Amino acid sequence: MTLYPVFNYPFQNLQENNMSFEDVFTHIVNFMELNPSGNYRLMVGTDSQVHSTHTVFITGIVIQQVGNGVWACIRKKIIPRKMTQLHERISYELSLTEEIVSMFTEDRKNQLINIVLPYVYQRATFTMEGHIDIGAGKRNKTSEFAKEMVARIESIGVEPKIKPNAFVASSYANKYTK
Repeated sequence: MTLYPVFNYPFQNLQENNMSFEDVFTHIVNFMELNPSGNYRLMVGTDSQVHSTHTVFITGIVIQQVGNGVWACIRKKIIPRKMTQLHERISYELSLTEEIVSMFTEDRKNQLINIVLPYVYQRATFTMEGHIDIGAGKRNKTSEFAKEMVARIESIGVEPKIKPNAFVASSYANKYTK
């Protein structure tokens, strides 16, 4: 029995379909336990693509051991209409990211931190990032939303990353929105 049935979304990657969040979390734990003295970045980000009759949202979860590989998966959500308003779409992308981040409860985050904790004096690290598919440059049409979206990610205790450093949203998730 799961404590959070509302979060019963299927996740997938190239190896597995229909993973529960518990499956995803177990994969992350197993990945980190392979080398507990590594430097880990847990990154969550969402991108979207408007199609002729619907809008596809892809949220990516990536655990990276810096310099030594990744494990990743996605969650796909389809909205049955064209979401043409940029602010609405960016805000919804961030809501989906926030939803997944919230599934990493304090207990779960502590479980991940406790994997690297015995190795911190050997420079082991763990950080959690929210990747936002926006840019702050003057030419970027999403720049006017940057402060708002960064503040939202910071408010949930996650380090915000925007383009060009938001590759989970702008590259990994983007690949699956087509």
